[in-house]
Amino acid sequence: MLGLDDPKWKTLIGGRRTQLDLSPLLCALEVAKEPTESWHDIWDAIYHQGDIGDSAFAAVPHLVRIHLAHGVINWNTYALVATIELARGKRGNPDAPEWAQPAYNEALQEMAKQGLAELPRSRNPLATRSILGLLAIMFGARTYGRILMEFTEDELLELEKGVSGDSPGDGAG
Repeated sequence: MLGLDDPKWKTLIGGRRTQLDLSPLLCALEVAKEPTESWHDIWDAIYHQGDIGDSAFAAVPHLVRIHLAHGVINWNTYALVATIELARGKRGNPDAPEWAQPAYNEALQEMAKQGLAELPRSRNPLATRSILGLLAIMFGARTYGRILMEFTEDELLELEKGVSGDSPGDGAG
């Protein structure tokens, strides 16, 4: 894992495809009593209109570490980690650099393990959806994970209304 004091942070690229040092944002998240603003800043720095940079892969191990240390079910961690994983290598986005791969992959596994532990205790629909999205991605159901991450419940309910009445299990046929 890239230490938060490592000078390499200053050379990494953020979601807006410009150099961006995420280490101060991660430090702020780590000590935040009310992390809403910190999360807004982190999302904005890492992910922009479908774009990520190499900084995302360095940030994931820290996001997971901070999530575990806080001991609170926070949808942001699951959603951002899942979003990064879905964007990885797509639409001109980079794949995890070789130097970041071991810590990134270990953090993904740790977040999935934590999701399995936190899912039964989740009472927030957004947290539940984010956990399920990450778990789907990690257990090989990327398409279902993408649906969970990219569509709101209202959008899915609207889609369901538009489905014709001849689907399996509706008595037709």
